[in-house]
Amino acid sequence: MELQQSLDKLKERIEGSMPANYVDIMHDSTRKLEASGIGDRILKVGDQAPSFELKNQNGELVSSQTLLENGPLVITFYRGVWCPYCNTDLGYLKRFEEQMKELGATMLSISPQLSFHNQQIIQQQRLGFDLLSDNGNNVAAEFGLRWEMVDPLKSLYNDVFGINLQTYNGEDSWTLPVPARFIIGTDGLIKYAEYSVDYTKRPNPDVLVEELEKLTAIQ
Repeated sequence: MELQQSLDKLKERIEGSMPANYVDIMHDSTRKLEASGIGDRILKVGDQAPSFELKNQNGELVSSQTLLENGPLVITFYRGVWCPYCNTDLGYLKRFEEQMKELGATMLSISPQLSFHNQQIIQQQRLGFDLLSDNGNNVAAEFGLRWEMVDPLKSLYNDVFGINLQTYNGEDSWTLPVPARFIIGTDGLIKYAEYSVDYTKRPNPDVLVEELEKLTAIQ
């Protein structure tokens, strides 16, 4: 089963158990975010990728520039441990990690949540790659991915679902990244980019391997 099939089944199960007005709030929020034009601001292939230094799940500082000295960098943006769609995504990415390593690439994920929560999901899913903490979604903003959750979605998450982003992220901006993936070449340029404002829609991760193979063939 490919990733999108799993996500579709997950969505059917989750939304099928909710009152219709909750589902309407979530879908309306997604439509408004799409209509905001955020997609026009997200970095594209050929753009210079922002460099960053962020702490991983163990509190160790990870530098994108240092990683790029050893090969391409595969970056995914992850909303948080509370998001079942993101957790499913990470599980599928894990399946392709060795292939990416064989192609000389380093994969990592960036999340606004605290290191403790990144460590939690790594242990749960037995991930072999780092999850970095992007406090305030500042790196996500440089990639054009940051957006702010407002009412009524904010109240739905906080008061009904019990998902308080301030607790998970350690700050009160109530911002999240649009789920996205990037491949950055050793020259610092973006070689592949994709995003989905609708967090329930994501391509199968094997596309990353295909793009890395193309990049390796060119070099």
